[in-house]
Amino acid sequence: MFEGTISSNLPKPAFYAELEQQARTLLAGEANQVANAANFAALLYHAMPQLNWAGFYFLVDGELIVGPFQGKPACVRIAIGRGVCGTAAATRQTQVVADVHAFADHIACDAASQSEIVIPLVARNGDLLGVLDLDSPVLARFNEEDRQGLEAVAKVFVESIDR
Repeated sequence: MFEGTISSNLPKPAFYAELEQQARTLLAGEANQVANAANFAALLYHAMPQLNWAGFYFLVDGELIVGPFQGKPACVRIAIGRGVCGTAAATRQTQVVADVHAFADHIACDAASQSEIVIPLVARNGDLLGVLDLDSPVLARFNEEDRQGLEAVAKVFVESIDR
């Protein structure tokens, strides 16, 4: 049984370095996308403070379909280019949104969400696999350090399934 814990009192770079190491340990030896996404979402949800949703949307037949997550029930389908997740998928760039209510075309799955970060998941061959989506009930929860740290941690997930 995996029993990872990380102090939320660490500076963000140290926190994300530890989170990346725990993700590598958690996903080592397993390549199943659903299994790894489920464990990865749980790791993020329980390790990171001030989250109310952590999970995946995977690209299936040209749209994003909800995958494993932690939090309240979510929107099932998101069109590419729509909302924060669809924008991250369309641009293949991480979206850091300090106030989701100020984001044009935001899709509100949980009214408590105030800020969001969405990281596109891109395979080695350049194919878009989907996105990693984290929501917070706190305005401006995510910043540049979170972007850098979460992009590195998301890469561990992609590497675990992209063999």
